[in-house]
Amino acid sequence: MQVKLNVVVGAIALLSSVAAMSQEVVVKIGHVGPTSGGIAHLGKDNELGARMAIDELNKKGVKIGGKTAKFELLAEDDAGDPKQGTAAAQKLADAKVNGVIGHLNSGTTIPASKIYFEAGIPQISPSATNPKYTRNGYKTAFRVVADDVHLGGTLGKYAVTSVKGKVIAVIDDRTAYGQGVADEFEKGVKAAGGKIAGREFTNDKATDFSAILTTLKGKKPDVIFFGGMDAVAGPMLRQMKQLGITAKFMGGDGICSSELPKLAAGTMADDQVICAEAGGVEGESKKGMEVFKTRFKEAYKLDVQVYAPYVYDAVNVMVDAMVKAGSAEPAKYLPVLAKTTGFKGVTGVISFDNKGDIKNGALTMYTYKGGNRSELAVVR
Repeated sequence: MQVKLNVVVGAIALLSSVAAMSQEVVVKIGHVGPTSGGIAHLGKDNELGARMAIDELNKKGVKIGGKTAKFELLAEDDAGDPKQGTAAAQKLADAKVNGVIGHLNSGTTIPASKIYFEAGIPQISPSATNPKYTRNGYKTAFRVVADDVHLGGTLGKYAVTSVKGKVIAVIDDRTAYGQGVADEFEKGVKAAGGKIAGREFTNDKATDFSAILTTLKGKKPDVIFFGGMDAVAGPMLRQMKQLGITAKFMGGDGICSSELPKLAAGTMADDQVICAEAGGVEGESKKGMEVFKTRFKEAYKLDVQVYAPYVYDAVNVMVDAMVKAGSAEPAKYLPVLAKTTGFKGVTGVISFDNKGDIKNGALTMYTYKGGNRSELAVVR
């Protein structure tokens, strides 16, 4: 009798397990960013933002189409390299992920977007700002930050009207992001009535800028704009100090990190650096952002660099569309994602326009004091 009872109990347990599994749907979300190389600190920041969202969603027991969703994060490293980025994109497409958050750089995001489009996989970039990303007609491409037209143009105007720059020089790193934001900065300067005294370029792996900085020093600039990332901006600031260049140093979101003072090795003067983050939090939303930063540090023992909150929101926006569509199948939730309106995230309210860009995207202007980032203003 005991043997029969054990068999019955075992059968019931098996049936219960099968029933539970039938009430669960596995949702695979890919994330791609540079978790190796010079800007690995930014890529890891983004990846942790995704992981935080995934962990919280699993704890909530989110239901999609009446089934409890089990979210899995498939994280890939693109090292900020376009070739590695497309390889990572193809790997995620082959894995049939339900959606992708990333990439970080415009130079990797843009070529990868074609692969996701061809596979029918929705992609939300939390940080790629080059306008081309959403101008290729790929209906799978979205972003939750303002683009370079707004970012660079606003910085250009700010350099003339607020910083009162008279002799403005520009350097870019020739990447899709760096050159793109520098081009828009130059347009913004000219539109505001300013003039560009000189334009130089480097690359995203350079460490010696003595030649271009010496050339620009001869023009006696009061503002130098750099289109590129903090890993290059830090050494550039050090060499500006060595050459006695005291100009204001401006840049986009690529340099606007909490790591920049360390990379500059203490050579930044208070208020010397002015940068803009392609996102802005105002009013009541500020409290939510501060709570997020506190929870992030408690979870990972690290400060937010730049875009972890935007990655976190991107994951939640994607999942919200799945819940509303009642399906995690890309073809079914993509139309719902495209119609996202009024989603309240930690970075503010998210709505997409017909190109996949965020509507009414804001910028936050920052400077640095005592080695810490200090907010100047939120600009729309």
